[in-house]
Amino acid sequence: MSTREAQASPGRTDEVRLAITGMTCASCSARIERKLGKVEGIESATVNLATEKALVSFSSPVTVDQIVKEIEKTGYGARVLDAQSTPTAPNTSAAAAAPTPPATTPPVATTAPTATPAAPPTGGHAAHTDHADHADHADHMEHTPAQDVIRPRLVAAVALTIPVLLLAMVLPTFAASPWLQFVLATPVVFWCAWPFHRAALVNARHLASTMDTLVSLGVLAAYGYSVVAMLFGEMHLYYEVAAVVTTFLLTGRFLEARAKDSGKDALRSLLDLGAKDVAVLRIDPTSRITNERRVPIEDLVVGDQFVVRPGEKVATDGVVLDGQSAVDASLVTGESTPVDVSPGDAVTGGSINTTGRLVVEARKVGADTMLAGIQRLVETAQTGKADVQRLADRVSAVFVPAVLVIALVTFVSWLATGHGLSRSLAVAVTVLIIACPCALGLATPTALLVGTGRGAQLGTLIKGPQVLEDTRRVDTIVLDKTGTVTTGDLRLRSIAVRGRLSKKAALTAAAAVEQGSEHPIARAIVAGAAEAGIDLPRISDFSTNPGEGATARIKGTEVTVGKAALFETVDEGLRSHAASNAGTTVFVGWDGVAEAALTVEDTVRPTSKDAIARLAGLGLTVYLLTGDGESNARSVAEQVGIDPARVRADVLPADKHQVVAELQREGKVVAMVGDGVNDAPALAQADLGLAMGSGTDVAMDSADIVLVRSDLDAVGDAIDLSRQTLRVIKQNLAWAFGYNTAAIPLAAFGLLNPMIAGATMALSSVLVVTNSLRLRRFGR
Repeated sequence: MSTREAQASPGRTDEVRLAITGMTCASCSARIERKLGKVEGIESATVNLATEKALVSFSSPVTVDQIVKEIEKTGYGARVLDAQSTPTAPNTSAAAAAPTPPATTPPVATTAPTATPAAPPTGGHAAHTDHADHADHADHMEHTPAQDVIRPRLVAAVALTIPVLLLAMVLPTFAASPWLQFVLATPVVFWCAWPFHRAALVNARHLASTMDTLVSLGVLAAYGYSVVAMLFGEMHLYYEVAAVVTTFLLTGRFLEARAKDSGKDALRSLLDLGAKDVAVLRIDPTSRITNERRVPIEDLVVGDQFVVRPGEKVATDGVVLDGQSAVDASLVTGESTPVDVSPGDAVTGGSINTTGRLVVEARKVGADTMLAGIQRLVETAQTGKADVQRLADRVSAVFVPAVLVIALVTFVSWLATGHGLSRSLAVAVTVLIIACPCALGLATPTALLVGTGRGAQLGTLIKGPQVLEDTRRVDTIVLDKTGTVTTGDLRLRSIAVRGRLSKKAALTAAAAVEQGSEHPIARAIVAGAAEAGIDLPRISDFSTNPGEGATARIKGTEVTVGKAALFETVDEGLRSHAASNAGTTVFVGWDGVAEAALTVEDTVRPTSKDAIARLAGLGLTVYLLTGDGESNARSVAEQVGIDPARVRADVLPADKHQVVAELQREGKVVAMVGDGVNDAPALAQADLGLAMGSGTDVAMDSADIVLVRSDLDAVGDAIDLSRQTLRVIKQNLAWAFGYNTAAIPLAAFGLLNPMIAGATMALSSVLVVTNSLRLRRFGR
């Protein structure tokens, strides 16, 4: 089944992303949304004027082909970019879009688990469409109306309008002047202004109107009046108005298209990050010799081994099999420092190999890679709409019909008050021309386009426009300690024993039990035993108590490792050791008696202190949340500048979301930053969830913002960028609403002429887009 014939599976919601052609203003996008919203089976449709894309959610029996035909019936073109099937459970679309970040530390196992290729989405998508989708996105990003359509018409309009203007202003009494103006203005009105007329005709066939309707009517009215007046021998003509207005509007469209294209630079740079071809290792079936063969990236499959030389891009997500090097992932994750990699380490597609030769096994390809996930997440965010934009859409939906009525009333009123036909027509034409809803339609999507694209370059992925409004309200931020404020790389620092038990025996017993656990403390103890060259005995009956510890049998004896509460007796010397050491202390013992205390210590990230100071500067109250003991938590808080009164220690994983809920009950608007599976409920509970890039898929699926780089300063970037983007949106909307509110009455009272109206209308859209482009300088 082809993509266009794809139909939603029963009980599931499908999404299709479309490239839309023919839109010129906010009324166009609003009209497509209204038409699709009336189709039974289409659950939601969001059309973005700036990106010229639509995201449609639908269910059976609607097909993609029907959606495309419905858009075409509305008078616009539509082309499928991609489609994906998602369950109807909440937050699924966000989860589907979330990328999997690279591992920055070697995995525990010597080899990573083999990746399983994702099943193709329902609706007839074959596996190869992953790469085709990328090409579709790239093709659409390269579409530049300014170069394809507007430039030649603008050049012709300027060349013809200048002599028309000179004839009208300098030589109006010249006998042949009216006919020369007619000859020169006619191609401007009909060929140069054809995009406006064509769009107006298309909409008229569907009994609809857009900004092009206003422009087309205004230009034709001025031209038509001039033709009739010329034939009757009158000298007061408006050829120059029709020509100059067309030229100004084409200039505005040209500048607007260039500015919008500049706004797509960040997303285009994401599309360009991936490698175009790759050196794959193939075994010759005859000689059985392994040879390198350069193949297009589309031919790479999971399990292929490929070579990455110094200076080359890593072709796709994978695991290093051979070689050592430093990999620069700054273009993908925003991580400024290259990461050393060796066999067993994960690498990310799009990152750059700096020094040694690497042999990498492909674990994810196409749409499953981290880079593809980032691209989907950014495009999804850009396609959505914030509440402030929906207000603008509602206004735009009724704006053009209202302006047509105002223009008609203005014309009749001026005639009724004794003014001549010429003057009345000029005022009505001015109303038609100056009333442009374009600025309203572009206010939000252009800012989102630039802001989310810049965020992606900095390693900050904003999942949707509503997130921007959430960041404005947040006044409290809760930071999970391990992996967020600290590196999460725990190391065994000290061992204290009771009685005659040796430190080696204590470490052997503790590490033997902990080898069955994936907890960071457990891994640190096992790593400590490995560094000491200890061979661990076999265990049986392993069990774990999350947040407390673990037990297992060693040669028939049940050994317990964990918090002091798990033991009936804990020697005062061991308690003193735990209290006096900055770090997390666990006890090991048997028969209810703690025999030894092992302290592991985390390392505070070098950037954490400055990052927390920055958060405070953004007006946020910072809390530290951890399952560690009070002394260790306070030690970390003191190092990074968090008030000890805002430390929440000894919090069980299952209770983290309760801490967030408690703060919310106190009236606080809470943001939560975490990275682990146990942080997912708290991330979902928070008003704003931010997942660190070193975290788990579950954590990122629950978050509103994904921070690709493992640096707490990225939290400040995310909140600051979100707030600045929202600020730009509000500036744009204030200008757009203010412009139309002031301009239409001025035009209706005859205080503007049509040429000034045309220039002002063109400038309003350019101003909105240019203001949005300021976000490209964020963080520089």
